[in-house]
Amino acid sequence: MSSNAAQTLGEFLRSRRTRLDPASFGFSGRRRTPGLRREEVAQRANISAAWYTWLEQGRGGAPSAEVLDRIGAALMLTDIEREHLFILGLGRPPEVRYRAVAGVNPRLQRVLDALDASPAIVKTATWNVVAWNRAAALVLTDYGALPPGERNILRFLFCNPAVRSRQHDWESVARFVVGTFRADVARAGLATEVGDLVDDLCRTSPEFDRMWRENHVMSHGDGENVKRLLHPELGVLEMEYSLFAVDGRPDLSMLVYTPLQAQTAERIRALLRASAADGAGVAARRTTRGH
Repeated sequence: MSSNAAQTLGEFLRSRRTRLDPASFGFSGRRRTPGLRREEVAQRANISAAWYTWLEQGRGGAPSAEVLDRIGAALMLTDIEREHLFILGLGRPPEVRYRAVAGVNPRLQRVLDALDASPAIVKTATWNVVAWNRAAALVLTDYGALPPGERNILRFLFCNPAVRSRQHDWESVARFVVGTFRADVARAGLATEVGDLVDDLCRTSPEFDRMWRENHVMSHGDGENVKRLLHPELGVLEMEYSLFAVDGRPDLSMLVYTPLQAQTAERIRALLRASAADGAGVAARRTTRGH
């Protein structure tokens, strides 16, 4: 670590330490300066007070990821502050922290809904779908009709005959999904968390068991990034797919399918309009019966 980098790290640590309220951590006594004392941070991080002092003074050398993790927890850093700490100390962001997700915030849902003719979903690192737009529900899968625990893309692909029948080349799609899923899980450090899912799929799907044992690893950038669907109402759909990071949520990603032809986009919009009209008609009939 260069002297400038060490000094920048020390200044950041000092600024985060002095903002903390000692009383909230059970520390008492009169203080000449705001925040926790250096030895109190060291105590909370389970490192030596001398080592922490050297870090703040820009002469402690490059700390390990484990030490930075403990210091970040001791200073009650937010996710973005923790990422900044790792970049200053190690020149790279920390490994992704996976957390179970029930849904997304309204701002992200509005982004999905604005993509009217482009099916779009938000998935976790374990490929569970946690948010989607109307186009995705009509073109891909009606996720809202499924219990949250069953909204997993691998389960759809290997265990749902309707989803399987829509794939133009199921074998290639399935192999790609298994390879990218393996890479995503390893990157997020979730091999243990997906153990039950993998075991269940290996028992219920011989094809998944075969592909999983092949140990292929792929990325979302491999191949032509074009998905061809055989939709029961719209016919053959060709869509280009793109994966986007979700700001502030490294455990989530947004997958967007963009129609390659204007006619395809219009067919999706027409299906959306027809679905909305059917829904309005059902609601009207219910209201009439209620009277």
